[in-house]
Amino acid sequence: MVIDQIKKINQVGSEIVKNEEASNMLIGKWVKCDNCKEILYKEEVHENLNVCPNCGKHFRISSRRRIAQIVDEGTFEEMNSDMPIKDPLHFEGYVKKIQALQEKTKLKEAVQTGIGEIYGEKAILAVMDGNFMMGSMGSVVGEKITYAIEEATKQRLPIIIFCVSGGARMQEGIISLMQMAKTTQAFMKLNKAGLLSVCVLTDPTTGGVTASFASLGDIILAEPKALIGFAGPRVIEQTVKQKLPEGFQSSEFLLEHGFIDKIVERKDMKKVLYQILKLHHSTENK
Repeated sequence: MVIDQIKKINQVGSEIVKNEEASNMLIGKWVKCDNCKEILYKEEVHENLNVCPNCGKHFRISSRRRIAQIVDEGTFEEMNSDMPIKDPLHFEGYVKKIQALQEKTKLKEAVQTGIGEIYGEKAILAVMDGNFMMGSMGSVVGEKITYAIEEATKQRLPIIIFCVSGGARMQEGIISLMQMAKTTQAFMKLNKAGLLSVCVLTDPTTGGVTASFASLGDIILAEPKALIGFAGPRVIEQTVKQKLPEGFQSSEFLLEHGFIDKIVERKDMKKVLYQILKLHHSTENK
């Protein structure tokens, strides 16, 4: 309804819209919420931390937006931003696809790692980005996250990982699956050093990422109504030969069954992370 009205603007208001190109530009400023189906003004959604102001749906966001929302301005220092592409299987078209995504997203890979401050509390961060091959974990993603965990151990700092992923990257075969063991081993060393780890699960967190580092945080948070799981419902039903409860892979269901510790809305995420870091810091200094 709203879209139809916008398309008519160039017919009734030549002073506002001069031609079809301008009309299309105006339409591009709107987005439809896939939960409540409301047509929303993009700028209003961005100002609301990319959360639907009508129903509270948490839209997926880029790693850059996430970092800007969480980290104190001017404190984020990125690590390993130029790690080279790996194509261990020489998978046809893989390198070209990566290069096209790098051009489109202005990212080198599906995760950004670095050190920053949250209300003055220093932490290592790894922020995955679903815009880059759905946040899938290949050798570079696994290496960057492993390095971030190791750097947290070396500097004796807490680590916060924002997870969003479709799982292991099939174009790298067994190499991508090996990242599960590598990141897990790094986490074990972090835990042995008595350092804090916080994993934040966002929509979606699935596959090998869920089965490795995403599930290993000392504290596991999640955004509302995030899809979290390993395999899809159909695959699980075929395996266990049972009908699964509705919504069993939602963050709300997983909170109820003890898999995660707390659901945190995006507007509260920075404050909650700060409280966790501050509590850990004060306890560590005793």
